[in-house]
Amino acid sequence: MNYENLLISIEEKIATVTINRPTKLNALNKATISDLSKAIKLLGKNEDVRVIILIGSGEKAFVAGADISEFANYTIIEGAQLAAEGQESLFDFIENLKKPVIAAVNGFALGGGLELAMACHFRVASDNAKMGLPEVSLGLIPGYGGTQRLPQLVGKGRAMEMIMTAGMLTAEEAKHYGLVNHVVLQAELLDFTKEIANKIIKNAPFAISKAIKSINANFTDGKNGFDTEIKSFGKCFGTQDFKEGTTAFLEKRKAEFTGK
Repeated sequence: MNYENLLISIEEKIATVTINRPTKLNALNKATISDLSKAIKLLGKNEDVRVIILIGSGEKAFVAGADISEFANYTIIEGAQLAAEGQESLFDFIENLKKPVIAAVNGFALGGGLELAMACHFRVASDNAKMGLPEVSLGLIPGYGGTQRLPQLVGKGRAMEMIMTAGMLTAEEAKHYGLVNHVVLQAELLDFTKEIANKIIKNAPFAISKAIKSINANFTDGKNGFDTEIKSFGKCFGTQDFKEGTTAFLEKRKAEFTGK
């Protein structure tokens, strides 16, 4: 499938999804959100894909924010609908995808761009990355899950300060806060992220999907994360991957997982 604002490549079970609006610093408009939603859903079902990497085109930006020109004249109802549809179709969907999604943050990740990165399962940043949620400077608040995910990652106090000041973090500050896992040189970002992806690919896909579900349960209102873990742990025992993993361990060889 061809996408207006995305470039997609699949190599050795890693899908790289590049948000490709360089003249707009890869800003999220409705078309891009729709493209991303469709692409991530298809890649989630693709058996040749084990890990998805999100990155922005060029060296200036991952995603520099939402496309403000699209919603500058929205009403209260239209604004709420924009947030609800975006959260359901893309941001929440990525967070709960069974396959790992890694954000490779190259340059600016602001507003909806940082919210997109935070919806991914974890983040790697280039040394020139800048991250922030500047919505209050526009008379808004983050609407794609930013007020919820940022405190989970950096703590309530830091999230309050970041959102209320509309300030930006450097890559190193973001790492210190726990917002990103690693900071590497711009030229090394994609290769470094692929190295992590390859480490993930060596492990059992079903178990990874259950780990994602169990970890997310702890941050979901009304869910008991321990109960989710117990049930997910039990389900792993019914898989071929469990039999292969334990057999390979006992036979002192590398496991060959199929995801079944």
